[in-house]
Amino acid sequence: MRFELIGSGVEPGAGGKLWIRRLRVLLGTLPLAALLVTLAYAAKQYTPPHVYNAKTYPARDEHPMEKVTVAADPYDLPEKEDAAFHLKYKENGFLPILLVISNEGEAPISVMNMKVEYVTGTRRVKLLPATEDDLYRRFSHLELRGDEPSRNPLPVPLPRKGPKTGVPAEGREEFQGSMFKAKAVEPHENQAGFVFFDVQGISQPLAGSHLYVTGVKDNNGQELMYFEIAMEKYLTYQPVK
Repeated sequence: MRFELIGSGVEPGAGGKLWIRRLRVLLGTLPLAALLVTLAYAAKQYTPPHVYNAKTYPARDEHPMEKVTVAADPYDLPEKEDAAFHLKYKENGFLPILLVISNEGEAPISVMNMKVEYVTGTRRVKLLPATEDDLYRRFSHLELRGDEPSRNPLPVPLPRKGPKTGVPAEGREEFQGSMFKAKAVEPHENQAGFVFFDVQGISQPLAGSHLYVTGVKDNNGQELMYFEIAMEKYLTYQPVK
């Protein structure tokens, strides 16, 4: 067996020349391939939507004395959902709501112990936000073990459809990156994130519903009055032309 050495002063044979040409082509395409992989990964990464002051959203509750406003922006329409997410939450029975908190005061406020509840208008069902495990279980089509704490007190069992499948990596990143996880809101700043409610079995989850936010505290640890947001404000909003 004879080896052709590159750069050794020995002229490579026909096989060696073909191998060299293939190596050059491979090396020439590596930067492009790496770029394509990077772009594909970036396209799948979760990017939060641009957030405005809570006062600019139709469904909101303002506390002028404390200079704090909380807004709720449902992502109930396909075009809104597709622009914000890779996964199909509505198809899987979840209602994503962008929660926006604006602090126009001169001191930070704490949302570390904040609680969010959603009360539907039709059956007056009280819902708590879904956890990452709840989302993962639904999108993975995994059956409940039976010992999980109930987070959706609907009177009928939730249907289970489809085979057991895993959640793609971009989906898990989306769960983690999209949820509201702020601990505080600095002066003249906004904090935002999504809360997901399991509305499977509810035909019109927004009609007559209210979102309640409690546990927001001022810089002295004093809890603010609860925030009540009527979702009808979102449904009946007509933008100024």
